[in-house]
Amino acid sequence: MYSGKQANIDLSDLDRPLLGIFIGLVAIGWLMIFAVNYNAADPFEFLSLSHNAGKQLFFIVVCTALMFFVLMTAWAFWRTFGFILYILSLFVLIGPLFVGREINGANAWYQLGGFSFQPSEIAKFGTCLAMASFLSGTGSTLRTFKNRITAVGIFLVPVLIIILEKDTGSALVFFSFLLVLYREGFPPIWYVLGLGSAALVILGLAMDPIHVIAMLLLAATAWLITRIREDRYWWWVMGTVAVLTLWWGAISHWVFSLTGADTAVLDNWPEFRLVLPTIFMLATFVFSYWEKSVPRRRQLQIFMTVVLLSAGLVKGANFACYSLLAPHQQQRIRVWLQPTTAADARGAAYNLMHSKMAIGSGGFAGKGFLDGKMTKLKYVPEQSTDFIFCTVGEEHGFLGVVGLVVLFTLLLYRISIIAERQRSNFSRVYAYGVAGIIFIHFIVNVGMTMGLFPIIGIPLPFISYGGSNLIGFTLMIGVLLKLDNHRNQA
Repeated sequence: MYSGKQANIDLSDLDRPLLGIFIGLVAIGWLMIFAVNYNAADPFEFLSLSHNAGKQLFFIVVCTALMFFVLMTAWAFWRTFGFILYILSLFVLIGPLFVGREINGANAWYQLGGFSFQPSEIAKFGTCLAMASFLSGTGSTLRTFKNRITAVGIFLVPVLIIILEKDTGSALVFFSFLLVLYREGFPPIWYVLGLGSAALVILGLAMDPIHVIAMLLLAATAWLITRIREDRYWWWVMGTVAVLTLWWGAISHWVFSLTGADTAVLDNWPEFRLVLPTIFMLATFVFSYWEKSVPRRRQLQIFMTVVLLSAGLVKGANFACYSLLAPHQQQRIRVWLQPTTAADARGAAYNLMHSKMAIGSGGFAGKGFLDGKMTKLKYVPEQSTDFIFCTVGEEHGFLGVVGLVVLFTLLLYRISIIAERQRSNFSRVYAYGVAGIIFIHFIVNVGMTMGLFPIIGIPLPFISYGGSNLIGFTLMIGVLLKLDNHRNQA
């Protein structure tokens, strides 16, 4: 139970490495924001709240007070009221759907005077608390289907709300809780299926889905031939499917030309080349249910079901992306997966091209603090927020980039050490939740500035400009420090 008597704290017992890394990253972040907006004609402009560096300095002061408040709060408060805080964060998250401000196509912000506030950053913190509360509760083992669904539902609820606000990037971050669930015993097979499905979706978006499905059927043929060698009948079945898939287009054109039919119909309907192979495979699938003499019948049925579902996933993902998403979202995906065909130096590829140029121009040691030419000339949009990593690369070069990566690696390593030394299941799950969120933010933000991930608007923790994400991550780190400080009492 919660007790206010537990609010005392000995600051000397705080985990100093974690606190030091946190302070260091926040300081580096402010310096990079200052560098992006530096004005030599008015070097003290950063003290103004009309300047990004001035606003970030204000947020740092607020977060310092917030950190002190968290550390003075009883550690049991967070465990006792974890679910309540989660529910409150969901109510706050829903607000922008009705009274929110639209920024970059996402209606996910509150406007408070001269400041904007993004409630999804607080929802991440609330979800960490709720997940820790649930998984540390009596009988909350992930061995039961009901508990697995409940655990997944805890992070899917905010995901659905955020998707309604059209903030896809923030929604994706919540899937970091799958890392926590894996640590707590979620079946590995679901991760294998998930990664396999993700690979198929990416292939379906990057290539013509017809070609992907053809490769699937060829792979299925090769596998089946190695598994059912004793019956040549099945060699012919799957071999015919593969041949029809690869050559049905050419065969169809030849047949149409012989009959004098218009072959333009085939060119306008590329899916036609899969009609016969699909019918053939379905017929084979149905036949295997009635014909008891089919060798390894059950194995064949499962395998063909997986192949058919995979083909449907590839085609469905391609349709959903390039028919249902907004045009700017489609273009971002094309720039990521099809850079040679979607490149547009003045359009969707502008940010990525100049981001790479800025990072590459820094060389080994960088151009020097405040000497980044592309930074000064504002070649990269959103350079204080989503593309702040470009400033590090341009002004501090390879050394600065490696240094920042090392700092984040040390941060995640330290959090994992703290997680494993907790006596309380609540504290351990919470710590891994924080680590997962920071990891996804870091890897996606750095990756999208170099073209490894699509540009989806995820800030770099502690570095990017923004009070919302700094407050959210300060809360996460502050509560973690507090829980760890009382790990022997939990």
